[in-house]
Amino acid sequence: QVQLVESGGGLVQPGDSLRLSCEASGLDFSTAIMGWFRQAPGKEREFVAAIRTNFGTTRYADSVKGRFTISRDSAKNTEYLQMNSLTVEDTAVYYCTASFRDKWYEPVHWGQGTQVTVSS
Repeated sequence: QVQLVESGGGLVQPGDSLRLSCEASGLDFSTAIMGWFRQAPGKEREFVAAIRTNFGTTRYADSVKGRFTISRDSAKNTEYLQMNSLTVEDTAVYYCTASFRDKWYEPVHWGQGTQVTVSS
């Protein structure tokens, strides 16, 4: 069975940084597009970032470009989201996702989520 387990969320102040991790199992990590979605209270889930694990190609939402960096360690079946210059608008539950082929924005597997709260 596929499992995506996020970690690294927490409470930080504006301007701080966090790094989220997602450990994947039960899937072919080497062929996947691994990514992150987020959902703020009262809002729909939105795409944040994704990475093609084999080549390292990345895509980002405009709202996070220049601040967030997605990466992966294929030897550990783990993806990361480095989040810098956090703002209150980044407050959300962040979900690790996996998709295949060229489906950058259509994940088929989801983690249970990790809370990121940015508040002063």
